[in-house]
Amino acid sequence: MQRDDMLVCAGCGVPIQTEHENAPGFAPASALEREQLVCRRCFRLSHYNEVTPTAIGEKEFLEIANTISQKPALVVKVVDLFDFQGSWISGIQRFAGNNDILLIGNKVDLLPKSINEEKVRKWMRGQARDWGVKVVDSALVSSQTGRGVEAAATYMSKYAKGRDVYVVGCTNVGKSSFINQLIKTYGAAEEAVITTSAHPGTTLGLIEIPLEQNQSLYDTPGLINRHQMAHVVSAEDYKVVFPKKEVKPRVYQLQSAQTIFFGGLARLDVVDNQADVVCFMSNELHLHRTKLEKADELYQTHVGGLLQPPTEETRESFPDLKEKSFSISEKTDIVISGLGWITIRPKNKVTVRVHAPEASGVFKRVPLI
Repeated sequence: MQRDDMLVCAGCGVPIQTEHENAPGFAPASALEREQLVCRRCFRLSHYNEVTPTAIGEKEFLEIANTISQKPALVVKVVDLFDFQGSWISGIQRFAGNNDILLIGNKVDLLPKSINEEKVRKWMRGQARDWGVKVVDSALVSSQTGRGVEAAATYMSKYAKGRDVYVVGCTNVGKSSFINQLIKTYGAAEEAVITTSAHPGTTLGLIEIPLEQNQSLYDTPGLINRHQMAHVVSAEDYKVVFPKKEVKPRVYQLQSAQTIFFGGLARLDVVDNQADVVCFMSNELHLHRTKLEKADELYQTHVGGLLQPPTEETRESFPDLKEKSFSISEKTDIVISGLGWITIRPKNKVTVRVHAPEASGVFKRVPLI
């Protein structure tokens, strides 16, 4: 299909390109010879009922998101439970307009099995409310294992009330994998919620999946949040940074003037008093405790070696660490976006300093667990 001498996908209308696999419109060069030209994403959707993720810039995302408020719909906002703050899309209420928002927390399988899921769902709604976003409900899922998908689909049906459904989220939250789980779970059912004949839509950047009774589900491209750790580490280091299974909390009793390193990616200083520190990070990530007075020298000498990732090969491209201070008097989470979080339980009021790449988000929040 051509539009003004430009090759475009016959499925979703996006311009075809052959260079960037994770960008919209990618098709292998061999596909250009086909009579009906479709991008790889549409090809996999129509042949395998599989939605593959795509990422776009903020400007393009805003153009798509702003159209949602003009239509009666349910907005399903998918966030990463392991990186809740880092995977949040600001302005979501504006994009939704008067439409209801259902909040889906993905990657629940990474949290300790001992969690109270109802408390986590309530915590999610509280975080959204603190950011000025009203959600009708929340659900926990694992797009990796399929856990919670049936319950999430029930909520979607309940709150959609026959309207179209738009699924939004930033990159790496597992949004498209969640949709694939919906297709896998319901696609072959006699009374399918999502049919197996998943035809791509024609709106630029959107993939349309027909539901029952003239209702559609739209998968939107993922927004890139630049402050996530994923954007400052190499692909090889990312395998260590991002957990693949349930995170085992690691507990330390830090005295005044002690430091704990999280590989060579970040560190936490307890400046005064003492605190119990519980680290929720990848089980593969090496943690190292030392005296605060030795911390700077240790980092300069051993980053890329004892303190890794980053590995020695990627050390030169890894950004410098910037400092951020917090005064904490009660149990609090300190989040390093994309790396995990540290729960601080102070004996008395304590001052802590976090050193992390400047581009990475560092936040203080009400404890998740």
